[in-house]
Amino acid sequence: MSLEATKTIADSLREHRADSVSGFFWLSAFYFVYCTRPEDWIRVLAIIPIAKVTAIGVILTFALGSKQGRRRLRDLPIEAHYLLALIGTLTLSSVLSPIWRGGALNRTMDFSKVYIAWALTFLLVTNMRRLRRIVYIQAFSLPIICTIAVVKGHSIARLEGVIGGIYSNPNDFAFAIVLSYPFCFMFLLTTRGVRKVFWLVGMLAMAGALVLTASRGGFITLLITGVVGLWHFGIRGKRYSLIAATGLVAAIVLAVAGGPLMTRFTAIWSDNPGTKQEATARNSYEDRKYLMERALEGFAHYPILGMGTRNFEVYSLDWHEVHMTYLEIAVEGGIFGLTFYMLFFRRGFRNLHALLKRKDLSKEVQMMTWALHCSLVGFVVGALFAPEAYVYFPFFSVGYTSALYAIVREQDRARLAAGETPGGPVRKLTSWTLPVGTAPDTAQLSPSAK
Repeated sequence: MSLEATKTIADSLREHRADSVSGFFWLSAFYFVYCTRPEDWIRVLAIIPIAKVTAIGVILTFALGSKQGRRRLRDLPIEAHYLLALIGTLTLSSVLSPIWRGGALNRTMDFSKVYIAWALTFLLVTNMRRLRRIVYIQAFSLPIICTIAVVKGHSIARLEGVIGGIYSNPNDFAFAIVLSYPFCFMFLLTTRGVRKVFWLVGMLAMAGALVLTASRGGFITLLITGVVGLWHFGIRGKRYSLIAATGLVAAIVLAVAGGPLMTRFTAIWSDNPGTKQEATARNSYEDRKYLMERALEGFAHYPILGMGTRNFEVYSLDWHEVHMTYLEIAVEGGIFGLTFYMLFFRRGFRNLHALLKRKDLSKEVQMMTWALHCSLVGFVVGALFAPEAYVYFPFFSVGYTSALYAIVREQDRARLAAGETPGGPVRKLTSWTLPVGTAPDTAQLSPSAK
């Protein structure tokens, strides 16, 4: 290896050590508190505003420490600008709202924290070790939450309100379970010993909790996510036994605890529900149909900027959200809000598409790519059946794709600077290529690769 290449790698390592350790700590703490909600199941923590403490730590890190890492604010990808534009649109629609300006603005400010967490995730997650740690926090939290919910609320209908916050609503709880399932599956396949047992038992607890929520949208989302997951991890990964094992476990879980879920499905096409549970499910179906019609009416009245964040609940006269994420964004953020929302998630799929085409990725990167693809596909389908416009988990998933794509690009650039050939016969970086044997133009490389 040449002296210049050695110097390049040494500079890269120094930049890595210069990353804000305290910033990554606060980012990890924020993810932990958001995903696990320890104040809900550890009583002593209920008197400590840990959510606010971690949020303040993240905000201070963003304001004071964003220049300490390898990446800078100017390196934020275009999806970060789409997210900021979405928040700006929601802010404007809230300020001009014809329904409830104060409430809409407060809710927009609360939602806007996702941008800080998203941007810091991209700026501070600069290697696979950190990315796995952040994803691990989200994945680890769901088996714990599900186990607690099943133990504490097994006698409570649909586990409603057993855990607070984002898990209090059974549909939101089911959605969080499904979006995290691919990550748990990835860790199950890449760990050994006792940890593998933990992930296996944890995923069974997640499946049980999902069925107990009796969420029809969550179950449909799980089916889609499962099919994509089996394609990647089972067929492409040549683990064919996973297909049979998954089918067997699904059949057992549905047989043991799937009664309420099946009742809610059959109530959709039943004109004469015979039980109270069937009647409740049928009424829920009719309410959702009404809310969708009301949302279309609201979008027709306020098509440009919408009526403001969370204001549809007031406009609906029913005090419920419309159970379709895209319609929820459209009626509350208008056509501009919906456009930025769709563009943001489209970028996540573009990042994954570029990685899925690569044949030279490490097993670790490949498995993470597959898991992220399962999660995002599950989201875009499940969003048709659930009001998940302001839940952070889907935004986190796109952030993971952006960080992963940036990590792979930086590795490519480091290899080019060292005289190696990443990507096979043609060295592929962003939108330009280098034939084999062509020296890289240092003007086209980031400062870390020069």
